[in-house]
Amino acid sequence: MMTRTGFRGLNSAQRDIIAHWQVVKGERDMPRKSDIDPGTLKSHLASISMIEVDYSGEARFRLVGTRLRQILGGEMRGRSLRELESDKAEMWSLGLIAAIERGRPTGGVINRKHDRHAWLRLPLDPGPAIARLVLCHDVLLSHDARDTGYPSSDPSPIRGPIAA
Repeated sequence: MMTRTGFRGLNSAQRDIIAHWQVVKGERDMPRKSDIDPGTLKSHLASISMIEVDYSGEARFRLVGTRLRQILGGEMRGRSLRELESDKAEMWSLGLIAAIERGRPTGGVINRKHDRHAWLRLPLDPGPAIARLVLCHDVLLSHDARDTGYPSSDPSPIRGPIAA
């Protein structure tokens, strides 16, 4: 029997990634990094990052998709979130600790001045490592984008984090 999370995603990309996370975790609380199949997530890889959070709360990028490098201003692999401009650090900090503490997917949409930031955080089982890993998916959408993947029954913008 597969357990489900309460958060199933706000757009089709988030739903695809959460579905894969749920399948590969099986009966466990969360999947390991090695369980994630990049081939299955191929169409989303450019918007995926992986962040390692150590027990002191320091967060570092371990993987950064090509589309995210454009948003972040360059390659961030191995670099701390603290090295980012404050607005970008805040974007990537969203939901990290909540996903780790709850052990479930966390996501939401933040309306910003010129766009909307759709974000997703999925915790990964660290195994014997001393840090926690979080698989992240982030996209920036225009305010007037029609192809957002949001259910047509709820056309209103969603504000703030949503978690299971």
